[in-house]
Amino acid sequence: MYKTNELLDLEHTLAKKYLKKYEYPYQALKDIKDIILEIGKNLDKEEYEEVKENVWIAKSANVYPSAYINGPCIIGKNSEVRHCAFIRGSALVGENCVVGNSVELKNVILFDNVQTPHYNYVGDSILGYKSHMGAGSITSNVKSDKTLVVVKNKDEQIETGLKKFGAILGDYVEVGCNSVLNPGSVIGRNTIIYPLSRVRGEIKANSIYKDKDNVVNKNA
Repeated sequence: MYKTNELLDLEHTLAKKYLKKYEYPYQALKDIKDIILEIGKNLDKEEYEEVKENVWIAKSANVYPSAYINGPCIIGKNSEVRHCAFIRGSALVGENCVVGNSVELKNVILFDNVQTPHYNYVGDSILGYKSHMGAGSITSNVKSDKTLVVVKNKDEQIETGLKKFGAILGDYVEVGCNSVLNPGSVIGRNTIIYPLSRVRGEIKANSIYKDKDNVVNKNA
């Protein structure tokens, strides 16, 4: 399974020093709330304002009045939180991000320059630098039988010990419109997921995912 430094450039998140501690990024999911609280206490008050308890918003960010933000939460510099966005809590949104209309976030880290612009649900997930969720694409974070999430690839199965685990997107991943990332999806860097895809398990970096039986190398 991909290790943290193989998926994510930690220079593009306020959580850099915390994520370094985890060999695999999914291991950080259970600690996101505490990570945000620790970061929030040390933010520069010249750049961030604590608008309510445990909700820190960069003064350069643009948050629409209709957006709902519950703490703990950090909204990074120059990010935009649009009409009727619903941030349920434990969300670290990086710099230059877009949280779009009717998007719901819960227990997530969005690296810098991430876009979740239209009708997305992102829960118990980490989205790497410059990753993008197409309109209507979601992370499914709980298995239908409520058993613990296992990450699968052709060679191994990783027992995560987590009941809730959506997806880890590496840097520069593009997820097509109306795709579903099933619990425990791990997408390697620079990969494209076709629209209307149903993704499960680990997908190699630099791939084009057309369907589960048709995954090709971008450079082939």
